[in-house]
Amino acid sequence: MDQKTRTILPSAWGWVAAASVAASLFAGCVSGQSDFRDVVREAKDAVFPSLVYVRVITEGSSGGKLEKAQASGSGVIISEDGEFLTNHHVVDRASRIRCQLTDGAMYDATVVGKDKDLDVALLKLSAPTGSVFPVARLSDRSLGIGDVVLAMGAPWGLARSVSMGIISCNDRYLEGAGDYTLWYQTDAAISPGNSGGPLVDTHGEVVGLNARGNIMGDQGFTIPSPIILELLPNLRRYGDAHWAWFGVNWQPLKDFERDTAFGATNGVVVAGTDPQSPAREAGLEPNDRVVSIDGEPVTAMFREDIPALNRALALRGWDSPVEFEYVRDGVTRKVSVTPKSKGAVEGSEVEFKRWGFTAKDINRFDTPDLAFFAPDGGVFVSSISWDGNADNAGFMVRDIVKKWNGKDVASVAELQKMHDEAMANLPSVTQVGVDVLRNGRKMHFVLNYRTDPDKEDEE
Repeated sequence: MDQKTRTILPSAWGWVAAASVAASLFAGCVSGQSDFRDVVREAKDAVFPSLVYVRVITEGSSGGKLEKAQASGSGVIISEDGEFLTNHHVVDRASRIRCQLTDGAMYDATVVGKDKDLDVALLKLSAPTGSVFPVARLSDRSLGIGDVVLAMGAPWGLARSVSMGIISCNDRYLEGAGDYTLWYQTDAAISPGNSGGPLVDTHGEVVGLNARGNIMGDQGFTIPSPIILELLPNLRRYGDAHWAWFGVNWQPLKDFERDTAFGATNGVVVAGTDPQSPAREAGLEPNDRVVSIDGEPVTAMFREDIPALNRALALRGWDSPVEFEYVRDGVTRKVSVTPKSKGAVEGSEVEFKRWGFTAKDINRFDTPDLAFFAPDGGVFVSSISWDGNADNAGFMVRDIVKKWNGKDVASVAELQKMHDEAMANLPSVTQVGVDVLRNGRKMHFVLNYRTDPDKEDEE
């Protein structure tokens, strides 16, 4: 036997041995398959009765009008009196919420509290007094990579569905959706309609709320239940997350995405501050390295460390000063920052049918580019009716309405009052002068609303 043969044979025998081990493991899995099925079945049975199939009638703007549409999602009951969790985007702008339980019972539901940032909503079934519902338990433990999970809900509007997979990543950072949380990534199928449904572990506990998936359903993203448990008291008490707003944006010490690394081993770097924010007013500047908050050391080495820091600050409440210790140009300094209420993250929207457009309140979180031109708030055109009165006058979507008939317009509510007065003065007055701001440029239009779109439609 030559040297070449002698070197190949051990590898071949190793392969045979590995194949033998694999066969043994496979046999073991097969022999224990019924036990695993029992585990899955028990986990499913623990949560399945508390599943909610959610159908909503929503309102949204299109072509200068508020139009109704139907959508569906999922939910899970967490209290015997009928409280259940779903996603904010499932019930956003809902005018009616209808629910069906696993046993076929049907109820309407009302919103108790919701938060767009975390994409969580707490609702309650409208059931007779004394009704008792099956409850799923929210787990307060974190999952590890490889843990087996079940995704339950109503994918594609098909109620009472279960898919199985593992946790692919237990601390996924999603750009644009990671202000307050990291996500569980799973290969358990999460498809359209699964939104708001529970992710369940093999102990039969809800470990997260499914929120993001894709058409193929091969990878989905779930809000971990420990984060939801932190938010629940505020949803019940205030109807929203009650976030405190500091207006500071962070950068980790090692930022792979931006190919940036700071020489420090502790702290978190100020990437920037929002206009008119408490952080900017207090004097924090980009490249300041914050090393402690209210005396507690803080470090964000990677971007995955940022959401927990944001959440801890945002849940402090407001109107109480917070001390930031930071390093600037090698000198350690301290500054007191008093946060404000974050408030709504999206402005309200109203239809002005006779005028031919819908309008929304400007919001520094929902429309930051418009808030740059209108830092004190205001109103912008959110949609326009094609060939309607506003369209004919020269209005465009995202025009900021500054003055209406010479009067300042600070909110949609104020514009609604002006609209009601204008409708009361018909047909003697049918036009108005309007000042708008378009990409920072001041413009003036004369809006003629002599034409009634309802009567025009009839013709």
